[in-house]
Amino acid sequence: MTEETRPYVPWDLIADFMVDVFKAYGVPEEDARICVDVLLESDRRGIESHGCNRFKPFYIDRFKNGTLLPVTNCEIVKETPTTVVMNANNGMGMVASYRMMERLIEKAGVYGMAGGTIFNSTHYGIAGYWTTMAEKAGMIGISGTNTRPSVAPTFGVEPMLGTNPISFTMPTDEEFPFNFDCSTSTITNGKIEFYARSGKPIPAGLIVTRDGETMTDSAVILREMRAGNCAQLPIGGLGEETGGYKGYGLSAVVEILSAALAGGPYMKALSGKDADGNTTMYRLGHFFFVINPEFFMGLDTFRDTTGNICRDLRASAKVPGAERIYTAGEKEWLFSQYRKDKGVPLGESIQREFIAMRNEFGLDYRFPFEE
Repeated sequence: MTEETRPYVPWDLIADFMVDVFKAYGVPEEDARICVDVLLESDRRGIESHGCNRFKPFYIDRFKNGTLLPVTNCEIVKETPTTVVMNANNGMGMVASYRMMERLIEKAGVYGMAGGTIFNSTHYGIAGYWTTMAEKAGMIGISGTNTRPSVAPTFGVEPMLGTNPISFTMPTDEEFPFNFDCSTSTITNGKIEFYARSGKPIPAGLIVTRDGETMTDSAVILREMRAGNCAQLPIGGLGEETGGYKGYGLSAVVEILSAALAGGPYMKALSGKDADGNTTMYRLGHFFFVINPEFFMGLDTFRDTTGNICRDLRASAKVPGAERIYTAGEKEWLFSQYRKDKGVPLGESIQREFIAMRNEFGLDYRFPFEE
């Protein structure tokens, strides 16, 4: 692990603070605790683009501008023994997703498989949180979500698709599961935001402008991307020679499953702007599938085989000079072990945001970085 220069804040302290801020904006306490756990799980795994970094801009600011409702009305609009379609009614995407996964895990325990979709939702955090819920129940989890359009299709320069993450989590016989969780774009919006907060440029070749050039200034990219003047690239990058069509195709799959199964909006209808350019609800869609290995050759067989596959991959020949080979989710697990007794590190910009929120509501907290 690289040496950390930012001050750490204990997990319990930051969790209680964020819950209290959510409650101050009208989020019920049980829902607030779900949302905070999702956000902090991102920081535990080292995925800082989706943790405390997004607390204010993705949740608090959206309460203020009316594009996110603090109370989540999870309305079941269709249900069968193995499927669920849910309307989140513009409430907290993390709350709706938690309720969905509870329901699907229960169904898969009885029928072996279950699938569900949510529409009229909002940001649901890291996709891997939901698939890990299935893994903790001894099952396989699959989930994805469409997002605000920011990615151009292959040979295009116009933002049409979202970063559209997808996740698969599978039980193993090791201390940690196989947990694949990634966007279908070369970089996420959250990572660009993280670079901008840190005052750092992003690597060249990840963003394309309307004239086909690249950009690296992260703050400018955020502004120009929202204006539709540049776009992120799908996994594989620009064109077909480096496989950009593969990321483009996978992103389209996520878009279709997130929208079409529930009959929800898609692509530019998710921009957060109405026809007159005013801010409006995001109305995102998510999909979830749960598979119970006991209905195949059994959980123990699945765990053993998956563990053997992971160990064989890690034991394979390495590039000269490479320290080791990892399997999906291993780095995040190692990061969580490193941070579990340390807390979450906060940069100066987030420190200022947290102090301002504390002062706004007169909350009785004092953070280590103030000493």
